Amino acid sequence: MHAYRLRRLDEIYDMHLQAWLNHAVTATKKRGNKQEPKYKKFDDFFDYEKELRKTEGKEPLKMSQDMKDAVKLIAEINKK
Repeated sequence: MHAYRLRRLDEIYDMHLQAWLNHAVTATKKRGNKQEPKYKKFDDFFDYEKELRKTEGKEPLKMSQDMKDAVKLIAEINKK
């Protein structure tokens, strides 16, 4: 039963991470009087080749700013 609960917790975490990423990808930045997308193409949002190099140990691991923001938000929510 404990393993089941842990698996469910992981599934819930994945759902929340997906919701966070859905929000992050729609982010905009103000440029003059206009709003423009923060990410103009998918590779700006997620660089597959870079992540592959990290996974293979060819590049040092670093947490992206979006992930740092997500961790900070989750920590704030957990304090409540």
